[in-house]
Amino acid sequence: MMYGTSDNDPQAPQQPEKNPQKEQKSDLVEKIQELGQTSVPDMGQSNIHCMTIVGQIEGHMQLPPQNKTTKYEHIIPQLVAIEQNPKIEGLLLVLNTVGGDVEAGLAISEMVASMSKPTVTLVLGGGHSIGVPIAVAANYAYIAETATMTIHPVRLTGLVIGVPQTFEYLDKMQERVINFVTKHSSVSEEKFKELMFSKGNLTRDIGTNVVGTDAVSYGLIDEVGGIGQALAKLNELIDQYKKDKPEGDVIQ
Repeated sequence: MMYGTSDNDPQAPQQPEKNPQKEQKSDLVEKIQELGQTSVPDMGQSNIHCMTIVGQIEGHMQLPPQNKTTKYEHIIPQLVAIEQNPKIEGLLLVLNTVGGDVEAGLAISEMVASMSKPTVTLVLGGGHSIGVPIAVAANYAYIAETATMTIHPVRLTGLVIGVPQTFEYLDKMQERVINFVTKHSSVSEEKFKELMFSKGNLTRDIGTNVVGTDAVSYGLIDEVGGIGQALAKLNELIDQYKKDKPEGDVIQ
């Protein structure tokens, strides 16, 4: 004798039927909640990855929940994945940031600068403070005509001990930023320091607010442009990259 229930047994527990309309509705609600729109373009076939640096760059200290932040522990693994994924051939980095943690910003900048794949940055709105090194880290940099970049000395927040070592530490950190920016752009060290320590341009502070065309004339950014120019340049760099690579090599 066999115990159990057969498929035709009316007493057998019925499996709940799947409702495709309900699943579709839940997906729709999720998209509206997450993205504010019902549909998004399919990027599955694209060979370009777009990454955004927005709000405040968060470092070792967690910022308040109401702050819009870019967390460097999220960005760095993505950059590693982009470098390793053979389907991704180029990176477009879009910036609209007020700056933030110096070491986190420099870490992101060094990662972008050391990538083997073509990279293009586009500054929209603002690329302030530690956003400047990130903006210049790519192979080619664009800035919108109305976008701005604030260049100012490095500051410390929290407890500051008034001893010579503190000021020496600040000076060394500032030199790291200056060296990186001058190495990855056409601006001279003298000009960059002049912009950084300029008086009278910023209220209650020293530094300079540089608008789009000025950033290009100083040599910080390569060209004034928008998303169309940035993508066209990136595709051009990708084609050149493919030509320069030896045959048989896989893009990584």
